Order: sequence, then C-alpha cells, then structure tokens
Amino acid sequence: MNAANPAAWTTASSAPTPELQLEIERFLYKEAALLDRNDVKTWFELLADDIRYLMPVATNRLGADARSREFAPQREAAFFDETKSSMKQRLKRLQSGLAWAEMPASRTRHLVSNVLVEPTDVGGEYRVESCILVYRSRLERQVDVFAGVRDDVLRRASNVLGWQIARRTIYLDQATLLANNLSIFF
Repeated sequence: MNAANPAAWTTASSAPTPELQLEIERFLYKEAALLDRNDVKTWFELLADDIRYLMPVATNRLGADARSREFAPQREAAFFDETKSSMKQRLKRLQSGLAWAEMPASRTRHLVSNVLVEPTDVGGEYRVESCILVYRSRLERQVDVFAGVRDDVLRRASNVLGWQIARRTIYLDQATLLANNLSIFF
C-alpha cells in the first residue's frame, strides 16, 4: 500500500479483521484529538524511537507517467524529513514561547477517513493509509486547509493508546502551499 501506488492496496486475502480495523481507526481518531487539543506531549509519546516523519514536496509534471513522479524522491526535497530527535527539538521550540509561528497558537482540526489497513512482514506491525483534511486557523484571518493522504506504519505498543507510529509519510494534494508556515503536526 502506497499513496503513490494505489494498485498496491490491501487485497481480500490480507484484509484485517473488523476488530483490528476498528482498533486502528480509533487510534487514529484519538491521535487526531490529541493534536487538536494541543496535547503534543502525550502525542509525542506515541512516536517510535526510530520514527521517520516525512512530507515530500509535490510537483506538477507533464507526461504519461506524471502521477508516478508526482512526489520528490526520498532525500531530495521535503517539507519535513524528521527523526524523533529532530521532532523533539521542534516540539521544545514550540513550547518555549519563542516560536513566532505559533504565537498565538494555531487552532486545528484533523479529520481522518478512508482508513486502509494491511499487515507488514513484521508481526504486530501494520501499514495504514488514511485520507486527511487538516484545518488550521490562526490570528484573525489566517486559515489553511491541507488535504492529502498519510501512509503510516503502526506497531503495537504499551503506551496510553496501545499503538505507536513507526513511520509517517504525508502526501499533500497541494503542489504549492499557501500557508505562512508549517508549524503544526500532521
């Protein structure tokens, strides 16, 4: 399963049980609520130590294979390409009161839908694709809407929600972002 390759989506033979599907969907909804409530400390605990948090740049290309080349290759161009350590530094800065991009803090609403789940080759680990719509308002007139798809790897964990995010790749539909900054988490 890969946002850039929809043909790789779950087949009937690897479909999750309804219970597992519901459990993962509930995790994603609770994760969204943590972000919307600005409980980033609890949200940060959901991240695996080896997480890769990536948002590649989308480009507009011409040609028959344009969709397969829509996003920049890994390590080439990204809005985010972070590890847990770099995310921790960003989080510290946001909480310091010195991050102008979040003074005053953004109000967000993370909407998650169209959740597709499939097992990986590693026990207790699942690839999860979900459509997202993230609404952000800040100050009197700043409004941003980000639409796209997330390609996650989730692992069972002994934390508050029972899962951790081992990898998150965010593919935004917009090739040009009009937002003043990208100071929020997706």
